[in-house]
Amino acid sequence: MTFGAALQGTVGFGMGLLGSPILILIDPLFVPGPILMSTLILTIALTNRDRASLDLQGLAWALSGRIVGTISGAITLATLPFDKLSLVFGTLVLTAVAMTVSGLRLEPSRINLLGAGTLSGIMGTVASIGGPPMALLYQHASGSTVRANMSGFFLLGTILSIVALATVGRFGVQEIRLTLLLLPSVLLGFLISNWTSKFLDRGYVRLVILMASGASGIIVILRQLF
Repeated sequence: MTFGAALQGTVGFGMGLLGSPILILIDPLFVPGPILMSTLILTIALTNRDRASLDLQGLAWALSGRIVGTISGAITLATLPFDKLSLVFGTLVLTAVAMTVSGLRLEPSRINLLGAGTLSGIMGTVASIGGPPMALLYQHASGSTVRANMSGFFLLGTILSIVALATVGRFGVQEIRLTLLLLPSVLLGFLISNWTSKFLDRGYVRLVILMASGASGIIVILRQLF
């Protein structure tokens, strides 16, 4: 959780990706409620830290796509096999990374933000990894811009997920207690990211995002194959 929080505080995503597979082995009750609440607290801290770099207009377009994507992902989950979808999205992330390395450059325009937000919503709902589409779109921006807008983007999505869990009886007192067990590690990771984010801002934004996005795609594929 410390490493995952530090990664998310540095790049803008990654805590759920790293934390969920391990926590579910320790106790399935940690996922999804407690890790989602931990993510919410972390994203609030990150959004506040990098708030000067928030692009509110662009964020609105991305969040619109996120809502559409979340609904689409839920419908997709109800109609298609989960394992096949995870493999598709993992491959899609790796394809996006390969296209980016090849020199393709997508600017965070309104239509691209809407599209990335939609894809992120679908992938986040189906494969629990919604960060790469947005991160790849912002890869040429400054580190603070990436972190601020990724955190702001995840803020609404995480709140919606927690509300949905509470509605179906999957988030209550027990999940809050488990969240409290995770918070010291999350806080430590956040403090570490105050240092690692400065390293990222020395010109390594694109490299680290490509590495983290590529790793996320590989993990999704391996998780379904094995």
